Amino acid sequence: MQPAAPEAEPVWWIRQPASFGPAEDLGYGLEMLAAAKQGRLQPVMRLYRPAPTVAFGQRDANLPGFAAAVERCRALGFEPLVRKAGGRAAAYHEGCLVLDHVEPHEDAIMGAKSRFALFGNLLAGALRDAGLEAGVGEIPGEYCPGEFSVHGADPGDPGHRVKLVGTAQRVVSGAWLFSSVIVVQDSAPLRRVLTEAYAALGLDWDPATAGAADDLVPSLGIDAVEAAVRRAYAGYAQLQDRPMAELLARVPAPAGGSTGVAAAGGPQGVRPGLGS
Repeated sequence: MQPAAPEAEPVWWIRQPASFGPAEDLGYGLEMLAAAKQGRLQPVMRLYRPAPTVAFGQRDANLPGFAAAVERCRALGFEPLVRKAGGRAAAYHEGCLVLDHVEPHEDAIMGAKSRFALFGNLLAGALRDAGLEAGVGEIPGEYCPGEFSVHGADPGDPGHRVKLVGTAQRVVSGAWLFSSVIVVQDSAPLRRVLTEAYAALGLDWDPATAGAADDLVPSLGIDAVEAAVRRAYAGYAQLQDRPMAELLARVPAPAGGSTGVAAAGGPQGVRPGLGS
């Protein structure tokens, strides 16, 4: 990847110190997108560790087993939400790192497809830098399958691959939001809740495809993965560290508690649709 051009507008690199709550974190990304569209926000990368969440797709919410899936998620301590875009259920928690990358752009829609390839390969390169054998592409049987999933291979069994990153994109006239969820640690609760949710929905998948980076490289932590991601993004744009307070001054923090979903077919949370 070529270094960013000197005249390119820098990307703010901002760490959100704590989760706002499952629905609030997801909604805040859309507020950032609206601010960028309106010219109130320059390019920003917001990083945070999410509260336990299962983000369902719209098709999931229309299945007969959705209400049961919602209850199973809650019983396991995960907040169920329904995102506006497609895809199937994906789970994440504090052992994951979420990247919400927002940029104003005059022709945001034209570059949507290429963005999935660009950032998928960028994140795969970051994970390789962190010591993983990572690549881009759907794994047969993976949860929330997608062409641009980022997977890792087990060093002891190269034929065993696990999904490590799911990516999302929401595009509006004048701006785009690209979200990525990197599963770094503690994959067991994610496999458990996905197994319960997919069973209730009547969907087939292979639980062996759900894993975390530290399943493949023991002791690999959030800080090391974030550092590798930052090195990779430094080849995409000039990065400037900024405190969360500067972002909040332009995009106020969400008010209220997590709303989740009230019942089958009644989505309340909003998630930028997972593309992979």
